[in-house]
Amino acid sequence: MSTIQTAHATPLAHAIPLAPARDSGMSRPLVFLLAAGAGLAAATLYYSQPMLGVLGSDIGAADRTVGWVPTLTQLGYAFGILLLAPLGDRFDRRRIILAKVSVLVAALLAAGFAPSIGGLLAASLVMGLSATLAQDIVPAAATLAPAEHRGRVVGTVMTGLLLGILLSRVVSGLIAEHFGWRAVFVAAAGSIALLGAALWRGLPRFTPTTDLGYGQLLGSLVTLWGRHPGLRRAAMAQGLLSLGFSAFWSTLAVMLHGAPFHLGAAAAGAFGLAGAAGALVAPVAGRIADSRGPALMTRLGAGLAVLSFAAMALSPLLPEGGRLWLLVASAIGFDLGVQASLIAHQTIVYGIDPAARSRLNAVLMVGMFIGMAAGATLGSQALDIWGWNGVVAVATAASAAALVLRLFTRSDR
Repeated sequence: MSTIQTAHATPLAHAIPLAPARDSGMSRPLVFLLAAGAGLAAATLYYSQPMLGVLGSDIGAADRTVGWVPTLTQLGYAFGILLLAPLGDRFDRRRIILAKVSVLVAALLAAGFAPSIGGLLAASLVMGLSATLAQDIVPAAATLAPAEHRGRVVGTVMTGLLLGILLSRVVSGLIAEHFGWRAVFVAAAGSIALLGAALWRGLPRFTPTTDLGYGQLLGSLVTLWGRHPGLRRAAMAQGLLSLGFSAFWSTLAVMLHGAPFHLGAAAAGAFGLAGAAGALVAPVAGRIADSRGPALMTRLGAGLAVLSFAAMALSPLLPEGGRLWLLVASAIGFDLGVQASLIAHQTIVYGIDPAARSRLNAVLMVGMFIGMAAGATLGSQALDIWGWNGVVAVATAASAAALVLRLFTRSDR
């Protein structure tokens, strides 16, 4: 066990006995548990997206009002990261994770039984706040992993997180198509309850790395932002990429539901299978970040996102079947780019100050999910005013700005 592991994690007496995994310095079951936990928690943020086309008519809400469901979820996640994730440096991360599991189960059940759009919106906000347990799990993995394999371990856990995000759309689309949108939230509550039981049994304790009070802890986020240019660039670049990512996924279901496609929630959710390819690049991106440095991966990722989003502008020139294949190919491309950039940015951020990993991660993820929330809002407005080409323009411009920022970065310190 590495020095970092010894300093920050003391296994519980009832924890699952685990054998070390080859090369990673961590046990395979523990890495799998962290990856599954991150994925199931993050998935709750996206279950609503493929269902927006049917959810609005069923609950009696306009498209623009229904668009606030993913927006509030993302905003709740951003505020949760800002206000709650820094507590991982001050308290035992295990206790924080288990507490959030309980709140998330309650929020999902509230969404599933919401009698009106108002109740659903309130539940969506709480859902986002408590789903930040995913962002307690990722720094936990970075703490447990030896420094020389941190990128690989974080990349593996992020594969679980990203597969959860992308496959959530497939699962929710299929369940909503056959059993209704309420069943999606109830089933999700059950999955998080099972996750909580597994984490209670298998997750080790973590020793706090600071004794700062809550106010000082939040104030230190500003200090870290001002002190580390690499943190600022990572947060801004990933936020811009996330804006384009969210603009696409937040409007895809509505676009496919209308002319000329007239496709249901299951078809919109199936696009997650194409996007899931992006999650599979996470361990590879982590290895490259460990061996070649993360700066190269941020530029390659942003460049691929720009090309993939821009390619969608060719859609009007193609027949209906060709448009769908172009959307699939573009989804694969920009997901690869966005996720590779995220792993590289996390590698940069986690290496800045080991004692402040939860707070550094909080700053990075707040930037990312502010971009997500902005993308959901701007994407919906662009679709309403200019159609699908407006969404493409928003996503392409945001990704191009991220690429420019990374190209002119001289140092990530």
